[in-house]
Amino acid sequence: MYKKSIIVSLILVYLVIIAGAVVRMTGSGMGCPDWPKCFGYIIPPTEQSQLDWHADQSYKKGQVIIYEESLRIAKEDFNTGSVFNAQNWNGYDKHDYAIFNPWHTWIEYINRLLGALAGLAFLVMLGAAIFKERNRKRILLSLSAVILIGFQGWIGATVVYSVLSPVRITIHMVIALFIVALLIYMLYEATKKTATYKFDKALKVGMLFALILTLIQIILGTQVRQHIDDTIDVVGYAAKSLWLEKPELTFYIHRSFSIIVFLLNAWLFYRNKSLVLGHRSFKWVVNLISLEIITGILMYYFDFPFLTQPLHLVIASILFGIQFYILLTAFKEKTNV
Repeated sequence: MYKKSIIVSLILVYLVIIAGAVVRMTGSGMGCPDWPKCFGYIIPPTEQSQLDWHADQSYKKGQVIIYEESLRIAKEDFNTGSVFNAQNWNGYDKHDYAIFNPWHTWIEYINRLLGALAGLAFLVMLGAAIFKERNRKRILLSLSAVILIGFQGWIGATVVYSVLSPVRITIHMVIALFIVALLIYMLYEATKKTATYKFDKALKVGMLFALILTLIQIILGTQVRQHIDDTIDVVGYAAKSLWLEKPELTFYIHRSFSIIVFLLNAWLFYRNKSLVLGHRSFKWVVNLISLEIITGILMYYFDFPFLTQPLHLVIASILFGIQFYILLTAFKEKTNV
């Protein structure tokens, strides 16, 4: 049960990353302007009329409306009269964003729902470690994972409160990758080893640098995406040909780094094959990096075809996970001098 719960947790974390990428692609980050509810609802509204003020209607404490382009929150349970009474409502003090778009709301809501499911899976994993495994190391690892996913949820809330601060979005992404790495370590530790791998020191050092470069690339990618978001605010979502018309220096660094990343990992693949070290995951790494480059080319030269943006991020996240697994086996298994 413990191992299965780790696998389920890892799958759900990747689903959250996919959902987060779709949120970013569609500009749905503020689809739910409050947290943890969405416009004050556990299940969000589907129509603007649900957020309009209405005369002679019952409102519950904490219910949200949009009135005069601002969010208002009901102080207590009450019934409205024929005229709006400001004394019945509190203003929202986290930010002044008050736009309802049903598509954005439900895309963001699905992202949060997957995050909540991931949190439940982590609790199940902790319970399995405590009551089934009764292993101190596994309990501590599971507890660390629960704390980390809880911290990730809090960071997600601050992203909303900051109206999508670029720095906090980047931190949010990096923490997700740390969670992936922790779960992969836990899965490795809980799996009975049926194969052994041999690594020379050059391969170990090369894999460490490759993992660091991938992490840097993902961080740079979030900054490039921020530039695109800022451009969309000016030219609009439909003008895709203009999104990278005047890219910042970060874009050129990100693009140039992809060549270095590919060459380094191609060398690692060749060295693994030539030394007959037996680790098949290097082939996956090279293939994923090739797909990353292809999606990057499609976005830049073909005006961001549908789904290329989330695919670009998701492939990078999977790449990071596989590279971490290889690095983990490199430092856990036998060194071939």
